[in-house]
Amino acid sequence: MIEIERLREYFTGDKIFVTEHAAERFHQRNIRIRDIRSAVNCGEIIEQYPNDYPYPSCLILGKSSEGKNLHVVLSDEGNSSRIITAYFPDADKWSEDLKTRR
Repeated sequence: MIEIERLREYFTGDKIFVTEHAAERFHQRNIRIRDIRSAVNCGEIIEQYPNDYPYPSCLILGKSSEGKNLHVVLSDEGNSSRIITAYFPDADKWSEDLKTRR
């Protein structure tokens, strides 16, 4: 199981990586790295994906730097993390608490 504290340590240690594709998506969605950092720092893990390949990952619900709800998927690669995706959750796809899929 991935623990949020470990992911926060990766941010503190500058051990977070972003693929070019993910960076392009963030730009399209108007999400900045500081929004993702904020979501991880104040958020909680709401889903675990232990069988993701090549590394386990998890879904975090947190708040952007402007206080908007934000979902972030991060991997745990043992000594670093990769931001897989981040998006503002769609109310049509998530319950009111944004933690449960509809």
